[in-house]
Amino acid sequence: MLWKLSLTGIKGRFKDYLVLFSGLIMSSAIFYMFEALATNKDFVTSNSPISMAAIVFQIGSVLLGIITLVYIIYANSFLMSMRRRDYGMFMMLGAKGRKIAQLIAAETLVIGTAATLIGTAIGIGLTKVVSQFLLSRLDMHIKHFSPFYLPAVIATLLFFIVLFIIAAVVNQYQLLKTPVLQLLHDDQQPNRIKENKVARLIQIVLGLVFLAVGYYMMTAIATFQVMGLVIALVTIVLGTYFLFNAFFGWLLMLLKRNEKIRNKGLNNFTLAQLSFRIKDYTKMLALVAMLFALALGAITVGIGYQNEIPKIADSASAYDVVLNQPTQKALKLTKELKDVKQTATYQVKEDSKTVYYRTEQFKQTPLLTIEYGKTGSLSSETKVRQVPLRELQKGDNYLFRSIQVPSQTAKAVKLVSNEAFAQIASSTKIVKTYDVQDFSANLPVIKKLYQEQLKANPELKANSQVDSSKYASYKIANGFFSGLEFMGFFLGIAFLAMLASCLMFKILSGAASDVKRYTMLAKIGVRQNLLKQSIAKEIGALFLLPGIVGVVHVLFGLQMFKELMIDPYNQIWIPFSIFIVLYAVYYVITTWLYRGIVLKETKFGE
Repeated sequence: MLWKLSLTGIKGRFKDYLVLFSGLIMSSAIFYMFEALATNKDFVTSNSPISMAAIVFQIGSVLLGIITLVYIIYANSFLMSMRRRDYGMFMMLGAKGRKIAQLIAAETLVIGTAATLIGTAIGIGLTKVVSQFLLSRLDMHIKHFSPFYLPAVIATLLFFIVLFIIAAVVNQYQLLKTPVLQLLHDDQQPNRIKENKVARLIQIVLGLVFLAVGYYMMTAIATFQVMGLVIALVTIVLGTYFLFNAFFGWLLMLLKRNEKIRNKGLNNFTLAQLSFRIKDYTKMLALVAMLFALALGAITVGIGYQNEIPKIADSASAYDVVLNQPTQKALKLTKELKDVKQTATYQVKEDSKTVYYRTEQFKQTPLLTIEYGKTGSLSSETKVRQVPLRELQKGDNYLFRSIQVPSQTAKAVKLVSNEAFAQIASSTKIVKTYDVQDFSANLPVIKKLYQEQLKANPELKANSQVDSSKYASYKIANGFFSGLEFMGFFLGIAFLAMLASCLMFKILSGAASDVKRYTMLAKIGVRQNLLKQSIAKEIGALFLLPGIVGVVHVLFGLQMFKELMIDPYNQIWIPFSIFIVLYAVYYVITTWLYRGIVLKETKFGE
């Protein structure tokens, strides 16, 4: 009988359970995707030359596990908030506490295990789809990666089942310790806390000071290094908490005092709702702000590394393509290059000690080289410059390295007249150079040309360490950053899904207590569209506030990557736009679900 009542209750709340179920599926699917990377040692060690790569992935996995734990706690809280009244009614009807405890454990484990199994299966499919998309999009060369990885499946199932066992025990303990009357009237419990103005002022000052210290540490990470990172982590977490605990409450109070804002539409009611919530939501909003920064930062840095690869390749050679003794097939392929800015042809002769070039040809088309700016290393100041003839005539063979093969780089270089060049008793070789408008757009053709260059000059393959061509540098950079790109993208998506779901569950778990307030407004004649606008503004503020704080954290946090990237802010609008669109989708879904709960009994107000 008790099971029948329970199933009837679940059926009646099917839409709410569907949200919970889909959130858990998404959580386990993303967790599996990341575990497939973190636990696959062959994949990690084969796709990044970083000796610490395995540790980085494991740290990322642990971090994801902690975030998942927080997510499960909130999902569990949402589940309990929906069922507390039902359980209270069962107990009122005479059900024993032991039976209710068994019911709670069974419901929690069945929902959790089913969601984990479905999520793991979806995770395998998603891993295959997403990995194929990324591999084709980023021109990655990943080895030993399979969408299905048994250790990752086992780790995912064990992790989530253990979490749900813990959740079931916590649920049982909380429910059995709660009086029956409180279970029945849980949504009517007062929640207002007295404000202390002095304490609020102290918290505002402390919050701003902590954030200023944290931001400074991230800006000066080269000086403070690991200590700066630890200080920044602690101070920013504390500063974010105080910001939501005091500053935003004070801001809402100022808005309520402004008559023009307060008396417009249902703003007074909306501000009161936010003031009521902001205290209860302090920890959640601070957590969401931190997760928002981690998620956005991970995606931004991941995409940033993708943007860095062509720049690193650009810094290796002034030419996009150099064909030393080009084959006929290579010459035919060059016609497929798009938007060629400049091309040049140089004739070469050589003996055992010297490489000879015609002076006249460098007058007509000057040699190009890379200039690294004041720092002398790779930076945003790196640029291509034309080498004056007088500089070439000094005989610095380093300037010619970009158009030479390895056997020529150790020889002396001489520029001679056309007549002197004709008298040298050696066969004439040809070197052709090409500069295109967009290296990435021409990558497929450049890749084929590089293969032809290897056929024409086998010594390039045997001495790959001295190959200074742009495509060879691109391959090295792509291999170096592939693992970091992959991890950043997956971490960002996982954090986004969990932070938005946590916020969604937190808002929805409080919806039941708001039904009476919206019903009362409808009874006194407030139109449905005004109620919907109020809900949109209220939930919008709860999504917007941590979003703004998270964006500011990321903008300062990218300062830390100035030591690792040429320009971490380059094309920052791309990851920001992707992230904000996905975040907005969660906002729309949450608003739609919340309206469905609080407005379902207010249609008479239309």
